[in-house]
Amino acid sequence: MTRLLVECTYVFEHPEANSGIQRVVRNVITELPKNNPAVECIPVVMLKGALYQVTSLAPLKVPKLDLMGVRVRLEQIANRFWLMHRTLERRTPFRQSRFARRVLYVGCRLAAFAALSVPIRLLNYCLRRQEIPTRCQPLQHQAGDQLVLLDSSWHADFFPLAEQLKRDGVGIVSVIYDLIPLTHPQFCDAGLVRVFNEWFDWIAKTADGYVAISATISDQVREEMLRRVGSEQVAQRWFDHFHLGSELDLTDDALPVEPALKQMFKNKDPVYLMVSTIEPRKNHAYLLDAFELAWAKGSRARLCIAGRIGWKCDALIERIRQHPQLNQRLFMFNALTDKSLEYAYSNATALVFPSYVEGFGLPLVEAMQRGLPAMGSDIPVFREIGGPFMAYFDLDEPQTLVDLMTQMETTGTFPAERDVKEWRWLGWREASAQLVERVLRHVRKTPATVERQHADCS
Repeated sequence: MTRLLVECTYVFEHPEANSGIQRVVRNVITELPKNNPAVECIPVVMLKGALYQVTSLAPLKVPKLDLMGVRVRLEQIANRFWLMHRTLERRTPFRQSRFARRVLYVGCRLAAFAALSVPIRLLNYCLRRQEIPTRCQPLQHQAGDQLVLLDSSWHADFFPLAEQLKRDGVGIVSVIYDLIPLTHPQFCDAGLVRVFNEWFDWIAKTADGYVAISATISDQVREEMLRRVGSEQVAQRWFDHFHLGSELDLTDDALPVEPALKQMFKNKDPVYLMVSTIEPRKNHAYLLDAFELAWAKGSRARLCIAGRIGWKCDALIERIRQHPQLNQRLFMFNALTDKSLEYAYSNATALVFPSYVEGFGLPLVEAMQRGLPAMGSDIPVFREIGGPFMAYFDLDEPQTLVDLMTQMETTGTFPAERDVKEWRWLGWREASAQLVERVLRHVRKTPATVERQHADCS
């Protein structure tokens, strides 16, 4: 029997995280096939140079002092601290003096190190000592195992362990979510671009196969591999893809819907919903431009932005917070629960998604699976997912989105070729089974040997 060791280290260490990749990892792990006679699927983490089998991804119940909650709070404070630093850099005298900016940076770095970095590291140390014995147990690998790197591993420190596993006969399979730090570095933090580039170099030399989350990304991975390692090495690897599921797994009926969100939907004017982290790649500024055009022409449509505040978006957030239509026709929610998000999907008029580039577009399937029509930028991966059931607009011209909204408001019909109610998508159980099936398909065709893997790592 083949054993798939499905890696989920980051989600194990950050069980409270619920953004795109973390949502994928948690759902795939939860729905891994459990009674397949051909394969044993084992969730694993790699910590302190050792391999562990995961027994639970749920946060620990801490009756006295919630160390995890304290760490999350400190991380949130750290994010706001550096957001304030970036804002100060743009003001006098820092904007006019490189020396002043340097003094500001050094001062902020020292303050953050003493007040935030050191406490966070101490909390990480305490949490690891606390969680490892109760949430996972040591696992002995075997030659012929397949290590599936499902989690976001570019910041990980387990590469030496993974290389040792490979030398011992374990196959390495990398799940690729996107190549955005390589293809569109202007949308990413410079540090991420560097780390991601180094990670892809490692993956290109180490992995036996690559499973992307869309056919679009799978093609990009093959092209990047050809550029980095050449056709001879690419011919020795395999490439495939699987699609993500659509359920909101953390919906808790016991939790209330955000009161301000419910209040917004009491008004029957159309609501267009945008769900994503707020950062440049998602192109929220395009939406504001389009809706300002529509409002100038008398449209009563409203725009609801749902998502946490990310990076490189100071000017955009300031534009939203100072907008004359804020809390009238423009709304922003930065911490909606899955229960509130489910409510928004169920009551909105349509989802709008003007992203420049995506690996998949999880909000699209979450919305469309619930019968909510979707409008998106005309990019290949959205065509792959939405096909004729979506409406598409031109990113170079906000008026094209306004035209779609106008058509919808005047005719009462959604401007897509086919009705979204006919659209069907897989759930997380099917998505997890699809990933397992794709890996097994290639492993059986090209079984890795200890000798070849040792040569690859040398």
